[in-house]
Amino acid sequence: MTKLLCASAIVLAIMTGATLAAGEKGTSALDNPEKMAPFYTDKDMKTLKSDADFKAAWMALTDDDRAGMNKECGDEAIAKEHDNFCKMTKELGGAN
Repeated sequence: MTKLLCASAIVLAIMTGATLAAGEKGTSALDNPEKMAPFYTDKDMKTLKSDADFKAAWMALTDDDRAGMNKECGDEAIAKEHDNFCKMTKELGGAN
């Protein structure tokens, strides 16, 4: 019985560690609904707002937030997943 409990504890620790590591790897500010909601017309974040509204939301961010989002858009995998958003940020010249 003791061996079974120890083995179960080890398996649980390994599974929890793997889950936490995978969760950290896939995190992006561009996946944060609170940060991204101002750029979209719908809660599913599929339709971008108009150019003027997008620019207003972009300019309302801090310089650090804009820099972080631009950096994430530089990652191919993230940029592909957030294609339209990243295109708009590039059109705005990053921050202005």
